[in-house]
Amino acid sequence: MTKKLHLLAIDPQVDFAEGGALAVPGATDDMKRLAKMTTRLKDKLDDIHVTLDSHHYVHIAHPIFWKDRAGRNPSPFTVITANDVEAGEWRAAIPSHQARAFNYVKSLAKNGRYALCIWNPHCLIGTAGHNIIPEFGKALLEWEKDFAVVNKVTKGSNVYTEHYSAVQADVPDSSDPTTQLNVGLIQTLLTADEILVAGEASSHCLASTVRDIAANFPDQSTISKLVFLKDASSPVPGFEKLTEDFLRDMTAKGMRVSTTDQYLT
Repeated sequence: MTKKLHLLAIDPQVDFAEGGALAVPGATDDMKRLAKMTTRLKDKLDDIHVTLDSHHYVHIAHPIFWKDRAGRNPSPFTVITANDVEAGEWRAAIPSHQARAFNYVKSLAKNGRYALCIWNPHCLIGTAGHNIIPEFGKALLEWEKDFAVVNKVTKGSNVYTEHYSAVQADVPDSSDPTTQLNVGLIQTLLTADEILVAGEASSHCLASTVRDIAANFPDQSTISKLVFLKDASSPVPGFEKLTEDFLRDMTAKGMRVSTTDQYLT
């Protein structure tokens, strides 16, 4: 019986490529390799899912949202904790957002995955940086010419929560279904025999997505469907340990690791 093969590409976007607003070193070459593999496996890929970071300029993880005691916005890569907000080191720039912002950083501390990190505004909806990196985008178009449709999954448009994982926001908003568990994506992935996973960044959005997929697979033995393509994903500089932790944890649960040129169906 023919193996049902899916590709899950996490945030393969221009703003994460060389010269982008939040460039991840290695991302451009990652996507070139992924494009080459997609072309090689063109007739064997049953489904392709592409997640897209889709932000507004105003966002809780962008500098504009916060001010310090002197009224200055934080620099990119500033980490803001619940203790910082409680002590008055950082506050919401708009006073009416303060209570919600404080509750948010407290919720992040409780879930224990990431503290709030401020990023350069990136993948802004309607800008060139939101687009798919061209080399990979061309490979996707070639695949679609056989009357297939790439499943594009947007995330990150809610300004009050981070959305690293394509499966759900870090702190889901009960009033916004787009931040809650993406049951449809999970169910679709479950129909695959193997799921090739690549994209940016391995320390954040890819790691969070894969962890959440695994946590929501009904049978943990199905985690072995996941194949991480290690040469088509790179970490945010300074967060390499998050990638190491992700690989250690997920391979222990059954995730396999390969490369774009070594993977064979």
